[in-house]
Amino acid sequence: MKRVLVPLAEGFEELEAVTIIDMLRRAGIEVVVAALAGNPVRGAHGIALAADAALDDVSAQEFDLIALPGGMPGASNLADDPRIGAIIRRLHDGGRRVAAICAAPMALAAAGVLAGRRATAYPGVLDRAADVTLVDEPVVVDGRVITSRGPGTALDFALELVAQLQGAGARQQVESRLQRSKAARQ
Repeated sequence: MKRVLVPLAEGFEELEAVTIIDMLRRAGIEVVVAALAGNPVRGAHGIALAADAALDDVSAQEFDLIALPGGMPGASNLADDPRIGAIIRRLHDGGRRVAAICAAPMALAAAGVLAGRRATAYPGVLDRAADVTLVDEPVVVDGRVITSRGPGTALDFALELVAQLQGAGARQQVESRLQRSKAARQ
């Protein structure tokens, strides 16, 4: 079974975190939600989520992907945490996937995995990131790095994570049960 780490930092974007967790679990993927500090973790809009574990308790475990929700100051908290940077680099260097949405691609940039890649993020977040080609698309996949723009693209991002981990058929199966409009699926 594929395993995904979703770290939550104070000030995370609730819509993004819940969408990632929900869609991956619907696809039969094991998701470990880890709190950087304190549990439950309060999001940017005051919604608290209970994590499955403390980051320190799971950081050495094996994961197929790390998926970083954005939000502020959550994304800054992720980018500034050396444990997150170490996990991102370990997974990326080990041939695993790393993913971030909204402002969280700043953590990927801080960890050095965006250099020479195409990526997207919330407008302005990666403007100072060196050697990153910014793309105005809802979701960008460049090798094993997946990025997305913000809360409005969270469902597309999460479904792309399903496709990356379980294949297009799994994505289609999960998406078909959501009753999305045809326009939303294009």
